[in-house]
Amino acid sequence: MTLAAIGPGFFPLIGRGIGSILLYAVLGVLLMLVGFWAIDITTPGKLNRMVREGLPNSVLVTSAGMVSMAFIVVTAIWTSSGSLVEGLLSALIFGLVGIAAQVGGVRLLEWVTGIRIGAVLRSEVLEPEAWVVAAAHVALGLVVAVAII
Repeated sequence: MTLAAIGPGFFPLIGRGIGSILLYAVLGVLLMLVGFWAIDITTPGKLNRMVREGLPNSVLVTSAGMVSMAFIVVTAIWTSSGSLVEGLLSALIFGLVGIAAQVGGVRLLEWVTGIRIGAVLRSEVLEPEAWVVAAAHVALGLVVAVAII
């Protein structure tokens, strides 16, 4: 195939596609950061500091929270439709609402079960409660992601 055989609309199409990928990637990263921030501000202590210190429960819960946020963000982007601006806006709205629902749900579960998440996260030994909170993050992330569809 030669360059001359490529149709005149090929390169503009590729350019728009690359632009869309980059915009959705930026939106996805921003939503993931918002998701981390939402987990951090609703958790006793500085979560990012506890993760850097290698506290196993903080690492487990944060990892599960980030995976659950990814489910929500990916689904919000995947279901977006319309023009690029409409798609970005709907992904942003569904992503933010999904993050709020997921974080609120996990905090409610911690309250109902009596898990003292601050003490769990600061523990230097992996605690069973951390697995419950991690599982809740993933489960609620999946529920919210499917609700977006």
